Amino acid sequence: MHESPSSATETAAAETVAAAPAQPDDTARNRRVIGLLIVAAFTVILNETILSVALPNIMGDLRIVETTAQWLQTAFMLTMAIVIPTTGFLLQRLTTRTVFLLAMGLFTAGTAISALSPGFTPLLLGRIVQASGTAIMMPLLMTTVLNLVPPHRRGAVMGNISIVISVAPAIGPTISGLVLQVAPWRFLFLVVLPIAALMLAAGARWVENVSETSRTRIDLVSVILSAFGFGGLIYGLGTIAAPRADGSLPVAPVIALVIGVLALAVFIRRQLQLQRTDSALLDLRTFTYSRFRLSLIVMILAMGAMFGVIILLPMFLQRALGYETLQVGLMLLPGGLLMGLLSRSVGRAYDTVGPRPLVIPGAILLAASLLALSRISLDTGTLYVLTAHIVMSLGLALLFTPLFTTALGTLPPHLYSHGSAAVGTLQQVAAGAGTALMVMLMALRSAAAANSGAEPAEALTAGVGFALLVAGCAALLALIPASMLTANPSASEEQAAH
Repeated sequence: MHESPSSATETAAAETVAAAPAQPDDTARNRRVIGLLIVAAFTVILNETILSVALPNIMGDLRIVETTAQWLQTAFMLTMAIVIPTTGFLLQRLTTRTVFLLAMGLFTAGTAISALSPGFTPLLLGRIVQASGTAIMMPLLMTTVLNLVPPHRRGAVMGNISIVISVAPAIGPTISGLVLQVAPWRFLFLVVLPIAALMLAAGARWVENVSETSRTRIDLVSVILSAFGFGGLIYGLGTIAAPRADGSLPVAPVIALVIGVLALAVFIRRQLQLQRTDSALLDLRTFTYSRFRLSLIVMILAMGAMFGVIILLPMFLQRALGYETLQVGLMLLPGGLLMGLLSRSVGRAYDTVGPRPLVIPGAILLAASLLALSRISLDTGTLYVLTAHIVMSLGLALLFTPLFTTALGTLPPHLYSHGSAAVGTLQQVAAGAGTALMVMLMALRSAAAANSGAEPAEALTAGVGFALLVAGCAALLALIPASMLTANPSASEEQAAH
């Protein structure tokens, strides 16, 4: 058969695009922009967990009860969940430089407010402002990397991003414990403040515009629905905690969860309508890509398990075994450092072998470590807990880089910002859901053990062990979607798909 002139021209053009080398990402400008974004993102993400062991100090200094102090963590996650869905619009409408200055400006201002706060209300306000900047920074980083780095190099660069996403929250309690040994809690912010100000100044000097903007309009109805939907879920999950003594659940968190689910259903329906005209606040066509969906399922299970362990393991070590805050922080430090050291190597391996050879062993190691931790007792030694935590960290290191790279790398360029926003939002939901579920399971099992005559330390140990057992079973379930992840597409296949 003879091709028409137009068909031949289109074929030649397609072949030219497929054969053309990827745009180089090793220019000084691109390296500088990505480097600044990674350091800035690490700084802001660190604050998500840095107050986890400082709440008793804050409670004593500000004379507030535990339920009030917990709002410093809950409000941070709540703000993240509300702001992140809007970042898809921000990244399309504003330049890279503008979004960076907005994110770091908010974070720096929030850090200053928190450091100088004379009471609880200003401190809470500072945490909310901090969270607003944090919520913008991570999608900005991931979208910029996807735009600047060619597919065959993304694994290595995403390895650095995994350091931000997984290591920063893991070592937050360690840094907090070290600082609190020698200084009041306000120094947790005073130490970060000059670093944040330096990053803001460096960004104003060196971050350049590396993305194209579009004149998209924001749908205010979607913003409101998103706030009630994701905000309701995070608030409900973050405060539902344990049932009351009579077995009933607290009323306010249940109402928040119901409102969140209903608002989220309406939000999804509206986005499906708006994306037909490319005007959705959060374009859900990202979920039509199977590699994106499968990666997110495994990521949600792993993230929920990680945040649950971050809460429960220190609780067991401090309340059951009598460890000091600094001892707990130092015990969790090797695992966090291991994730950081391995992330780039895992990224390079991903560029060579693809996701499945890394994700499946990672899920197995994560499940094995959680099941091992579920067997803890009052006679458990330090070496046992330390070894299990290191194995868990190794599993997470094998999971996060391939999952982030696979999920976002499979999307076409016009969905990069929406994919990054979806990943960031579901991370917060997974963290909240994992923490709430594991704390609830721990509380239920502990109450049952206490009613059977167990001492408080024994009851707590039984509860923590049961929650970790359920988390280990969930990690085993992650093997199903992990085994379905396909190999990386070739450069020509990715060009054709996009």
